Amino acid sequence: MEMIIFIGIQASGKSTFYKETFFRTHVRINLDMLRTRHRERVLIEACLHAKQPLVIDNTNPTAAEREKYLALAHQFHFSASAYFFEPDYDESIARNQQREPSERIPIPGINSTLKKLEPPTQEEGYQAIYHVKGVQQQFFVKKMDTDNRL
Repeated sequence: MEMIIFIGIQASGKSTFYKETFFRTHVRINLDMLRTRHRERVLIEACLHAKQPLVIDNTNPTAAEREKYLALAHQFHFSASAYFFEPDYDESIARNQQREPSERIPIPGINSTLKKLEPPTQEEGYQAIYHVKGVQQQFFVKKMDTDNRL
């Protein structure tokens, strides 16, 4: 069974990538939808107990924030993969403006996430790390080697 952790700034295409790539195979866990950490934890644990593959579709910018998910994945003997969405600030701002007004992220929020964004490393405990680059409505994915190189 597999837990996938998305890592990237807001409006970087994470949810769109989920819909195109994992919609039919993995449950999507997203705080925008669930609203509370309690609900998030309940749904994650349900997936883990049911041996249901899942995607954590949040920004997850720091290793410290990702650690709780990795601990659960390892506790339940799930493999853990990271998908790092290369930040493209201008593209994310443009995508954000295309959202419904009530769903837009304030620019300072995007800036704050970008400042603390840490690429994932093998030392965190991933079985695989992927680099995702969005270009003109298409996603290009490359697996990173054990030294975090493309």
